[in-house]
Amino acid sequence: MDKKPLYRKVNTRTWGVRRNELVAHYRDQRNTKSESRREASRGSMHSGKRYGLDYTPLFRFLLSRVGGRWDQIFSEVVSRLDCPDPLFWMVAIQEDERSDIVRLGESSYFNGLYVDEQNLLQIVNPELKAADMTPSCQCCTHTFNGVVFGKTAG
Repeated sequence: MDKKPLYRKVNTRTWGVRRNELVAHYRDQRNTKSESRREASRGSMHSGKRYGLDYTPLFRFLLSRVGGRWDQIFSEVVSRLDCPDPLFWMVAIQEDERSDIVRLGESSYFNGLYVDEQNLLQIVNPELKAADMTPSCQCCTHTFNGVVFGKTAG
């Protein structure tokens, strides 16, 4: 039986969906005379940008596998992803890449993960909780590992 992918497709054609502002900047520059002369030096409009994918299922999967063997986790994740890059947004392989908190998206935060000397997946700061966090603004709903923080019930 096939396992579900660890990402979701998100509708990016809806009004209000924000994308990388560099694309908009390129849109404003592409038809100028100076740019048309340098056609060969200009890159693709789609230069590796991947819109419309939500990797929240991946991040929750990784958190549920803390303490497990990295080799097994890695092979399962790679088989269920479109590309392995999002895996390393949250998991640090090198010690100098470790971070307590990883921001993934506009207002979604997760525990940073790393692979220890015994080749086990571990949380960088396991004592960190959503109650310890403060939001950067009051207009957005901020989450830490899927738990809302900074909003008061009203």
